Amino acid sequence: MRRTVWGAGLAFAMGMLLIAAGSRLERGVPEWVLVVPLGVACAGVLVRRRAPVVCLGLGVVAVGLDAVVGPSLGTVLVFTDNLYAAALYGPARLARGLLMVTAVLAIGAGAGAGFWAADWRLPAVIGVQASLVLVTPVLTALLIREQRDRAAVERVRAEQVARLAELDRRAAIAAERTRMARELHDLIANHFSAIAIQSTAALSRTDLDAGTVRKIMESVRENSVEGLAEMRTIIGLLREEDALPGSGDGERPEGEAVRLRLAEVEVLVERVVAAGMAGSLRVEGTVREVPAAVDLAGYRIVQEALTNALKHGESPVEVVVSYEVGRVVLRVWNAVGGERRALPGAGAGLVGMRERAALVGGSFEAGPSPAGPFEAGPSEAGPGWEVVAVLTTEERSPAAAEGMGGLSSQVVGLVFPRGAAS
Repeated sequence: MRRTVWGAGLAFAMGMLLIAAGSRLERGVPEWVLVVPLGVACAGVLVRRRAPVVCLGLGVVAVGLDAVVGPSLGTVLVFTDNLYAAALYGPARLARGLLMVTAVLAIGAGAGAGFWAADWRLPAVIGVQASLVLVTPVLTALLIREQRDRAAVERVRAEQVARLAELDRRAAIAAERTRMARELHDLIANHFSAIAIQSTAALSRTDLDAGTVRKIMESVRENSVEGLAEMRTIIGLLREEDALPGSGDGERPEGEAVRLRLAEVEVLVERVVAAGMAGSLRVEGTVREVPAAVDLAGYRIVQEALTNALKHGESPVEVVVSYEVGRVVLRVWNAVGGERRALPGAGAGLVGMRERAALVGGSFEAGPSPAGPFEAGPSEAGPGWEVVAVLTTEERSPAAAEGMGGLSSQVVGLVFPRGAAS
């Protein structure tokens, strides 16, 4: 407001100087009379932002009075600001109407001057002058108005993009927390199931010597320590806001996904053996690098399948990891004894394994199977239960696979004795 008042005062002072300098047409009226229309036009400058329509009205009244008693250059110049303010701050319809009206007036002024003076050289001069006074302020205001409106639209769009980015960030955080919750279920089921089974076996046997008991307790302690360590890691990630995607620098730790991979399935089979079941592992095809998501999903599927075998199945347990073109096939088979039956209580684990396979674009099946992966016919151990997961991968060229130090495409087996730790 203070700037507007200073602008109106400066315009009035400059108009007075122009009147005093003789920038007017002489019509035999005192100079102070010319100050009246100048003051009216400057009054319009005072309300140019708050009431642009009133500003235009005062300007029209001022230039009309000035045309009768003058006209004077100062009032005409202030009137151009009245036009500019009305087109810039007034309604959009008023601005478009002003452009049409001022254009018609400029053309009419030029044509009228030529007709009145009977000299057709005047229309060009008068028309250009009228355009400078009438059309140019309105056209300038329209251009600035368009740029201002466009900037406002871009500002709103930027705010919407930022809001969508924030929503995406929160969705990514929620998805990551959900994944970590699933990780908690898997690691608790694996480690603590092994602990329960081993401790139950130790308590139910009274004929075990001190060495065997110590070995069982060492296995229990190892599962406890590893389970607690993994639990602390995941809980720490859940608590750390910067550890989740989209928060902070945009990086998230891949330690969990890199550390838990298909190459460490052998450790899971060894834990099953340590828990008192006969287990065997076979790796087929060319061992190669797979995406981190596939690596983690495969590891967790095998882990959950072995946990279910510990809780609900019988010995032996057979695991096959087969690297095929464009995919990795995981098969986990265990005997169930007696007649074929579904594994009771394994529903949540099966749902989790199916979800993990689906998240990486794979498939999952589980059900009774008469023969294990190593058997050509029915297993000697009787009917069993088999889990089959097919995980799609991004294929690499043979040269890249050899450069990674992959094994030759032959069966590589790690077989533990069937009667071990029984």
